[in-house]
Amino acid sequence: MSSMPDTYTFHTDSEQETKELGVRLGRSVPSGTVVSLQGPLGAGKTVIAKGIAEALQINEAIVSPTFTLVQEYVGTMPLHHMDLYRLHGIDDFSGIGGEELLYSDGITLIEWSEKIEDILPPGTVRVKIAIGDNGSRDIMISGVAW
Repeated sequence: MSSMPDTYTFHTDSEQETKELGVRLGRSVPSGTVVSLQGPLGAGKTVIAKGIAEALQINEAIVSPTFTLVQEYVGTMPLHHMDLYRLHGIDDFSGIGGEELLYSDGITLIEWSEKIEDILPPGTVRVKIAIGDNGSRDIMISGVAW
């Protein structure tokens, strides 16, 4: 029997449903978890992040840190939110000190994590979002037991 949890697929029809899935995910992962968020521009990666923040009782507005690269929030546990869209790979990531956040307390969310796929730690929770018809989303989540 495999020790890796299965991949679950969720279908959401609204931003609110996508955010609620993020809340559920935020309540399901322990401190020290890295969450990899992948999907095209506008897929809802930041919406998932807002849901996770809500689960951690973070009251600040959550925005994608595209230009700051890393945003940190404090709730019931720390939330490190990274956006690697503007980086060009592992060397850039190391240059901003990103690797230390892969092994920190709290939850580390990484948008555009495919750019550092080779150094994501074992146990990373992977969230892949595909845009469907009429604004729906198909969201595949692996690495977490529901």
